Amino acid sequence: MTLVTAGSMTANVASYLLALLAASWLGPAGYGEFAALTAAQLVLAVPALALQTVVAREVVLGGDDAALRRLVIRCTAIVAALAAVLVVPVAAMLGTGVAATAAALLTAPMLVLLAGEQGLLQGEGRFGALAVVLGAAGLGKVLPAVAVLAVGGGPGAALTASAVGTGAVAAAARLLTGRPSARAGEHHAVGVASVLRASQVQLALIALSSVDVMLARVVLGEDQAGQYALGAVATKVAFWLPAAVGVVLYPRMANPAHSAAAVRSALGVLVGVGALAVGGAAIAAPLVPALVGDDYAPVQGLLWLFALNGAFLAVLQGALLSAIARERTVLAVVAWIGLAVEVALTLTVASTVQQLVTLVAASSGAVAAVVGVLALIASNGPPTQEDSSLRSHPDTDLGETPA
Repeated sequence: MTLVTAGSMTANVASYLLALLAASWLGPAGYGEFAALTAAQLVLAVPALALQTVVAREVVLGGDDAALRRLVIRCTAIVAALAAVLVVPVAAMLGTGVAATAAALLTAPMLVLLAGEQGLLQGEGRFGALAVVLGAAGLGKVLPAVAVLAVGGGPGAALTASAVGTGAVAAAARLLTGRPSARAGEHHAVGVASVLRASQVQLALIALSSVDVMLARVVLGEDQAGQYALGAVATKVAFWLPAAVGVVLYPRMANPAHSAAAVRSALGVLVGVGALAVGGAAIAAPLVPALVGDDYAPVQGLLWLFALNGAFLAVLQGALLSAIARERTVLAVVAWIGLAVEVALTLTVASTVQQLVTLVAASSGAVAAVVGVLALIASNGPPTQEDSSLRSHPDTDLGETPA
């Protein structure tokens, strides 16, 4: 847990630094564009998040590395094609430049490649190596963008540099993971359909965590949208701060012998870390004008509310990870309903930063509560097809997975 936390926090701190510097150097209007494109990139990169969870689960269940890497290549090709098709529509929807939008979206295939290697390391319990990759991925994505912004580059140039850095880290991660290994015993085939099922779960989560930043450009003015995007950095901090909890406990969630205890532990820790994040945001709020300028002062008193939204999303993420681990992805229906309600209310009710963040936090909290309870119930339910497969191989035991 400590190793993965160090790796993920390295990536997160780098990401928050990029957000602060971009907000300061680009101004509210420019940063609003940068943040919206970053949010769109995250939505398109959902298959990467899903692929990592599927690969890790299949490693736990005895999947062959070579077959899983072929799956990674297929998913990368699909995401690359989708990114190319979406550039113009997304640019038109967000009111951003085509070149900047292309740079943002075409990073997604590289994230898919990287996610495949991370899934292999996660499923094998190689958390030290995984921590290195997580940290390197964050630095590789952020440092080139910071360098471009420092010399006066705009959102498009910064996102292009970020794409190049991500590609370099993906290539290095492949070398670190090593040669494919074949595991003994029979195992069921896994294909793109498995990634799609997990993707719709991850898409619901990422959409809930990103749609508010994109819609802020629709319902608020440019300056207010930029202020909201800066406040959303606190959401990201609270959301990603406890990421190591899910990463480390996920293999145990996939093991029927340990699933219920792992889900209870994960949700309990996430609630505790979330409370600390909200308190920290309230204490740090007075620093906002000093760090990024007086233009962002209006979000100072709302920072704790942004963090509360992120804390709710972190709990929701833990619950949805357990759904993917046990192939009970129907739980995502609740998240999709919550997303639809949130979007409808945003477009019809919200007209200020305070109204928007209050609405979004209330929606996230309600969805997290419902999905969390259902995940706890499901973790004690009857075995799935994957559970039966795992039990057929008594030598596969994650009880001793190193953490």
